[in-house]
Amino acid sequence: MTYTIEKIAKAIGASAHGEITLTVTSVAEPANAERGQLALAMKPEFAAQLGEGRAEAAMLWEGADWQALGLKAAIISPRPRFAMAGLSAMMDPEPQRTAGIHPSAVIDPSATLGADVTIGPLSVIEAGARIGAGTRISAQVFVGRDAQIGDHAILREGVKIGARVRIGARFIAQPGASVGGDGFSFVTPEEGAVERVRDTLGAQGAAQAQSWARIHSLGSVQIGDDVELGANSCIDRGTVRDTVIGNGCKFDNLAQIGHNVVIGRDCLICAQVGVAGSTRIGNNVVLGGQTGVSDNVFIGDNVITGGATKVLSNVPAGRVMLGYPAVKMDKQIELHKLLRRLPRLFGDVAALQKGVSKPRGND
Repeated sequence: MTYTIEKIAKAIGASAHGEITLTVTSVAEPANAERGQLALAMKPEFAAQLGEGRAEAAMLWEGADWQALGLKAAIISPRPRFAMAGLSAMMDPEPQRTAGIHPSAVIDPSATLGADVTIGPLSVIEAGARIGAGTRISAQVFVGRDAQIGDHAILREGVKIGARVRIGARFIAQPGASVGGDGFSFVTPEEGAVERVRDTLGAQGAAQAQSWARIHSLGSVQIGDDVELGANSCIDRGTVRDTVIGNGCKFDNLAQIGHNVVIGRDCLICAQVGVAGSTRIGNNVVLGGQTGVSDNVFIGDNVITGGATKVLSNVPAGRVMLGYPAVKMDKQIELHKLLRRLPRLFGDVAALQKGVSKPRGND
């Protein structure tokens, strides 16, 4: 599709400048942009690359001198990265699917489908499932018995939704995401080595080989509105009560949420994060990539963890954490600086020891 600079700016709440009737069909990075594309020069360092491309229009930051950059037109936003949300939605080339059910889809007669639902090839909708209006289900998707999915959801290829899972409106699941698998719950007939290590913080005692008995997951999963799951991310069902995900949470690829976990509103869970069972997470929490969270801990509102942080105990609201085990980020950086100085410190100590132990001459 073709858009004028004026139309784009109006749609995303930005201001249009110059030849506002100039048209573009797509977006590009400044150095690669051709005529007819909108260059995304949202920072001065990006704008410096405009001369390498052929763009006549660009999205710029507030206060940018678009004329000095040699442009015919510009879209200026006080927060260009946020404006990208609306711009990317306009420019998304994914074709709009027409409503309909593919002949190869298997849908139980007792399932309920809302208006304008699309169901792709080889998908399965089990008995009692309820699919909200306008939902788009791609190929090879499974929706389990008595599951509920709200209006205008998008389930990409290979998504699996387990039995009794309840999901709100505008849910998005990227390829391979799984909701409602059983939790990782196993127990030995007698107290095992793992339990003793947990109690003693290291000592196994007289460990005996034992087989693991499976604890079945009787709960399910509740997911609020406007939640998005990344590719191959997993949310396990609860053991007795449900696992709960609040409104507005966003999960990156390969995130793993264990049984009985409760996550508040508008949390950002980055790639390869693992949250162990029965942990509670507050609102507006950001867990950086590869963060690991131990079981049965509490993380307060507005906590942020850096990449690869390992949370082993409760974290009060508002903390910024880093490291293994997690400590306040400024403290972790201080510890890292001290660690780097250790070789020099050992060298100084060795020199002092040598000086002290050197035999004295006769007085």
